[in-house]
Amino acid sequence: MTDSPLLASTDTATADQWWRTSVIYQIYPRSFADANGDGMGDLPGITSRLGSLADLGVDAVWLSPFFTSPQRDAGYDVADYCDVDPLFGSLADFDTMTAKAHELGLRVIIDLVPNHCSDQHPWFRQALAAAPGSPERDRFIFRDSPELPNNWESVFGGSMWTRTTNPDGSDGQWYLHIFDSSQPDFNWDNAEVRAMFRDVLRFWLDRGVDGFRVDVAHGLVKAEGLPDFIPDPAAASMGGTEELAPWWGQDGVHEIYRDWRQVLDGYPGQRVLCAEAWVSPLSLMAHWVRADEMHQAFNFPYLSSSWDATAIREVINESLSAFGEVGAPSTWVLSNHDVVRHATRLALSADNPQGDGIGPRTPDLPDPAVGLRRARAASTLMLALPGGAYLYQGEELGLPEAVELPDEARQDPTWFRTAGERYGRDGCRVPIPWQANAPAFGFNESGRSWLPQPQQWAGYARDVQQAQAGSTLNLYRDLLALRRTHGLGAGSVQWIETGHRDLLALRNREVVVVANFASEPVDLPAELHGLPVLVASDAATTTTVLPGEAAAWLDAGN
Repeated sequence: MTDSPLLASTDTATADQWWRTSVIYQIYPRSFADANGDGMGDLPGITSRLGSLADLGVDAVWLSPFFTSPQRDAGYDVADYCDVDPLFGSLADFDTMTAKAHELGLRVIIDLVPNHCSDQHPWFRQALAAAPGSPERDRFIFRDSPELPNNWESVFGGSMWTRTTNPDGSDGQWYLHIFDSSQPDFNWDNAEVRAMFRDVLRFWLDRGVDGFRVDVAHGLVKAEGLPDFIPDPAAASMGGTEELAPWWGQDGVHEIYRDWRQVLDGYPGQRVLCAEAWVSPLSLMAHWVRADEMHQAFNFPYLSSSWDATAIREVINESLSAFGEVGAPSTWVLSNHDVVRHATRLALSADNPQGDGIGPRTPDLPDPAVGLRRARAASTLMLALPGGAYLYQGEELGLPEAVELPDEARQDPTWFRTAGERYGRDGCRVPIPWQANAPAFGFNESGRSWLPQPQQWAGYARDVQQAQAGSTLNLYRDLLALRRTHGLGAGSVQWIETGHRDLLALRNREVVVVANFASEPVDLPAELHGLPVLVASDAATTTTVLPGEAAAWLDAGN
């Protein structure tokens, strides 16, 4: 056995740069906790459950959108960026929640959606009422054309262009929408748009938020001339291929984020920006986190990696190298509100259906037991890596994708725009279970739920798992506690060569991490025999043998 050279380190992190090593928990407000019993999660519900997240051991929470919205795309269609939708409560409820989070030592990050707004936003309603060429229409992307202005296809299916109707009933201009027709794209060449978003940043910073997750951070700017483009049919709808679509990853976005960074730097307490940027390779993604731009970017190549030791090692190496080149920490993420939950996805035999979802008619649905084993092992490996980590609500319970949702219950725009051909993201957005024997599994007291909860989720409920030694919940609690006490977020990666293609081993500070991607047990290298097991995804782990599809942390500090 030989050690590889030290690959990367974040030891230069200073105490006030909390974002370099933080573990951030994503709350999907619709599905976290419902205080008023209407079936929709809300801010008071979140406030009531924050103590469980402090107990879990995370450092911050990130809330998906709760702004005023007609909810055509679950709140990612914003009608008012500076108010709370009544579905979720009020600004006073937000202030109460933020104060409670800070009292518990949790920072608060909120979503910001700058690529597009709702068609109910006052600006877009003004644009529709105004004439072509007017200042109101210049805030968006309108075009005159007898036919479709180009061949661009929406992320949700169908054309990216919708035609307006003139007052006399004749055909009007077309407007651009990367997503649903109810989500018109802003024109980021317009000075009013840029000024408005600076004001939005300040509004929420003044209310005490600690940062923003920026939705579609690789969007906003479109290529000059809006040229026709046919994406690789194997590419994910949100991008992620080395050939950038003319609506993704254009250089002009970086000027915008440098401007935003100056706004955040004017506030105390290390306020942060995190990019949702589906671009590839990682060396390009690192452009979003240069020293004068954003602080973090979601590591989608890591999330998208298959269950394969070689692939995982390569993406870890590439991540640490690419982000390290610009002085930024890597982030690590396995699930979020847009992808199939990793307790299901990691056992799929087909490619990752990013954005498309899976459902009852998906062929070769995976064995839930295999998916859970792999998910526990993957999380054990991920939380040992230096940098920041993101968790998605319910993954600490080992929740699988909700596959058996009835067609009539589905709400994702993708389902409707593709006439049911693509399932969309509802399966990862079902309200999470808190109590096995309570109405709606403790999501609320009324038993109502905006998406139906699978009956088998009673066994995943938090109250059940709290009392179970070795439960997924207690595994996460142990991992997060040990990650903090051993300083792994600010550590480094040194690979240990194992001689086994399916066995990864690395050292981060005084912890050796081993992960077995094979289905059968493997003997650990002799040099590791006898190292005490700190935590393991499989209780059958010993100081000499790692079970199949398992991972463990070994104590190398003695």
